[in-house]
Amino acid sequence: MTPDERRAELADALAAVRARVAAACAAAGRAEDEITLIAVTKTFPASDVRLLAGLGLTEVGENRDQEARPKAADCADLPLTWHFVGRLQTNKARAVAGYADVVHSVDRARLVRALADAADRAGRTLRCLVQVSLDEVERREGRGGAAPGDVPGLADAIAEAPGLDLGGVMAVAPLGADPAPAFDRLAEVAAGVRRNHPGASIVSAGMSGDLEQAIACGATHLRIGTALLGGRRAIVR
Repeated sequence: MTPDERRAELADALAAVRARVAAACAAAGRAEDEITLIAVTKTFPASDVRLLAGLGLTEVGENRDQEARPKAADCADLPLTWHFVGRLQTNKARAVAGYADVVHSVDRARLVRALADAADRAGRTLRCLVQVSLDEVERREGRGGAAPGDVPGLADAIAEAPGLDLGGVMAVAPLGADPAPAFDRLAEVAAGVRRNHPGASIVSAGMSGDLEQAIACGATHLRIGTALLGGRRAIVR
């Protein structure tokens, strides 16, 4: 596929996603400008990031440091906001702090401390979201996310940590279940965080298959991969 063909393909996909967002916002009585689209470009090349930026989509999400770091370096000349959306090991905090602007997956106090130290070393401020687990089974299996009852304490820790800015909350809908009840629960957790931290307004929820339900439940940021870029590739070229 030529670059022009790929650009046209991405433009069509972006238009379709924006149409879905517009319809969902209309149904929910929300304004479209309340919604931020994040292109999750895992397994896709930096050339796609450049094409999306040319189409006006400059929020980019990645979930693996070993892929994100070189991609961010390749696109350093572009005015992008990089979102780290995957499970983050504490030993990767320093690397991620070097390029990420927003970390969506903060789910434990040890990671808060590691990110604060990394932000200080890098001389940067990282916006952090508390990842909320909405499924007890997934939490037991170690898929990431803090129990809802632990979220207020983590939010306080982020807000108090030097070099970190509390942005809000993030969650992934449980596998194989209706996402709406889970997103309703997330909205309740988010409201609780905002009572103590009014500026923590981000609710990162919704992906390609459930963005409508996420918008209906108050999501502000959507993490869209497949609907924008197509099926995942095995190797980044």
